[in-house]
Amino acid sequence: MNKPLSLPVLVFDGDCGFCTTSARFLHRWVVSGGSTRVAPWQLLNLDELGLTEDQCRAAVQWVGDGGRVASGHAAIAATLRAGHLIWRPVGALLVAPGFSWLAARLYAWVAAHRYALPGGTPACRMDGPTPS
Repeated sequence: MNKPLSLPVLVFDGDCGFCTTSARFLHRWVVSGGSTRVAPWQLLNLDELGLTEDQCRAAVQWVGDGGRVASGHAAIAATLRAGHLIWRPVGALLVAPGFSWLAARLYAWVAAHRYALPGGTPACRMDGPTPS
């Protein structure tokens, strides 16, 4: 019998060096000691989480209690809001009216260029061939 997955969980692309480095930072400095798990999608049962590989390749995913899903900048915001007290206002700001659109655009730019960022590799390219 499999142990049920503990929620909430931040799901990232474990094949991407930039994403892995960013996830380590979040785990260590934001959610350490908290209830949030940070895990690569390649090691999770995506069906159990209600996610697809395409969703996980396109953006970081947050699955909260009750199966609530957030993607991209909203997933980062949810992680920050569930983390250490000092990060919660930052998480709230990322989804605040008037600022959310900027956070979404910044996230989209970073996601599209993650292969060129520190730790990124050609495997991080979103427009490249899908690994089998």
